Amino acid sequence: MKHYRTLLFDVDDTLLDFQAAEVFALRSLFEEQNIPLTLDIEARYKQINQGLWRSFEEGKIDRDEIANTRFSLLFKEYDQEVDGFSFGMKYRSYLKEGHQLISGAIELIEDLKNKYDLYIVTNGVAETQDKRLRDSGLFPLFKDIFVSEDTGFQKPMKEFFDYVFARIPDISLEETLIIGDSLTSDIKGGELAGIDTCWFNPEMTPNNTEITPTYQIQKLEELYDILNIKSVSHC
Repeated sequence: MKHYRTLLFDVDDTLLDFQAAEVFALRSLFEEQNIPLTLDIEARYKQINQGLWRSFEEGKIDRDEIANTRFSLLFKEYDQEVDGFSFGMKYRSYLKEGHQLISGAIELIEDLKNKYDLYIVTNGVAETQDKRLRDSGLFPLFKDIFVSEDTGFQKPMKEFFDYVFARIPDISLEETLIIGDSLTSDIKGGELAGIDTCWFNPEMTPNNTEITPTYQIQKLEELYDILNIKSVSHC
């Protein structure tokens, strides 16, 4: 069994339930604007947003373009014009309030904090991620938090990981594992950085890519087996 010393955790849909936070923020925004939020509009927003984030991961656009255009692009499809920047700011103010935990996340991290060097590696807005991590209780359990906005690079770029590795004392890549839900961001990023990867895949979504994670788990508690340790919180 391989020994790890440093664990890098993604945030959204790995430790925090981004889907729940996103729905809350969307519904709050639309309610504030007195605009009905239909299931069709909600689904289309998610498609547009995910597409923009994918372009961001690929280095085709910057983070500001995501924040400032996703709502203008959405409403344009429904023959309406809105101030994308203003809508984006209001949306993020609601998104910051979403800090619902993925099942087992806080127990897992509390168990691991004294056994491993724990770090957050996340794409996103620093202010938003900071507040969500603090409100969830996760923030003090990590040695450091690395957000793409602060680093100047984003997962899966090797430069993002180079930035992170340069700021982790005595890091050994052979003893480092990244855990995340995104094949194209977390797992591909780990591969490019030369570290082992663990794909958190609760829905057991088929992997139709050429990206091959070192491990795959459906529940966070399965990480105990990979690390070859027992749970302390729930012995």
